[in-house]
Amino acid sequence: MAQVRLYGVRIDNFGKKEAVARALEPMGEPCTVVTPNALMLDACRREPRLRELLDRASLSLPDGAGVLLAARRSGTVLKERVAGIEFGEALLERAARDGLRVFLLGGRNGIAVRAAQNLRARYPSLCICGTHWGYFGRDGEENRAVLSYIRACKADILFVCLGFPLQEEWIFENLGALSDLRVIAGLGGSLDVWAGTVRRAPRAVSRLGLEWAWRMLCEPRRLRGLPALVRVWGGF
Repeated sequence: MAQVRLYGVRIDNFGKKEAVARALEPMGEPCTVVTPNALMLDACRREPRLRELLDRASLSLPDGAGVLLAARRSGTVLKERVAGIEFGEALLERAARDGLRVFLLGGRNGIAVRAAQNLRARYPSLCICGTHWGYFGRDGEENRAVLSYIRACKADILFVCLGFPLQEEWIFENLGALSDLRVIAGLGGSLDVWAGTVRRAPRAVSRLGLEWAWRMLCEPRRLRGLPALVRVWGGF
């Protein structure tokens, strides 16, 4: 099965490598990528407009053990969890290999710059053509200036890291002004990880599907999302 609907949200059943290949296929327009997790599924249940927003994406990838569990409960076994940051890193590897230009948008002041420095060290042939922090006016002159800057940098790939649903809203509101790009992906807090200000869970924890618990332990403010996780695990 190529896709499944979970609580009204479309999830594409692709593995990470297949998703990267799909994202880079010539489409005549940018491939837009979203990575729904359990909290996003719960938000879409409560607000249909968010479900409609995610459904506009070219690719909708399953981020989180809760999504895989919900799919399995509905009768579909998804190939694998495709965390947004892992999809992003796989896409960066291809960009470095193929000479594609990447723009990083989001984070607090200096975060995107630090992320770019670390990624260049990790992928020496990677071209990060520009960065911009995430705290800008998302309409009016300031937004137009950001769009002009992205276009002037001749980016092929744009990572938008503003958090859900701001990043998805911004992507689709401005898609017409970014028609020359190949891929535009909403990747949440990935810049903070790449900048070194947030640690991901150890691999052993991730393999057990417990990265959500690790993040809650490291960032207690995330505990407020626990009821939503329980609702998704329990089928609402």
